Amino acid sequence: MIEFHLDARSGVSPYLQLVRQVRQALRLGLLAEGDQLPTVKEVVAGLAINPNTVLKAYRELEHDGLVAARPGRGTFVTATLADASLAAHGPLRQDLRRWLAKARRAGLDEESIEALFMTTFRAAAQEEIA
Repeated sequence: MIEFHLDARSGVSPYLQLVRQVRQALRLGLLAEGDQLPTVKEVVAGLAINPNTVLKAYRELEHDGLVAARPGRGTFVTATLADASLAAHGPLRQDLRRWLAKARRAGLDEESIEALFMTTFRAAAQEEIA
């Protein structure tokens, strides 16, 4: 089962953080069809957020066709976002972990690492478009 976390410094609304975490877990194969999401009550207790925030996230996921609510039973995954590239994730994850360790040894903190990654990611995406 997925365990949610919130980053108050991200500037992203809590409900959208929950949606993104589910989508990422689906894309990485960490959640599969039939898996149950934590109940609203569990998420509220774990994160100390408003139940309506969790409900909004789950409704958006349901609207996207990724989950379905079963009254009295919970919310279950109905579709996945994983594709054939999932097999490549293992070696890439190892490479990324080595890169992260190298960045930390170079003295970069978490925010600096994220900033470096995101600017490089966006620049590479722009180069592909051009």
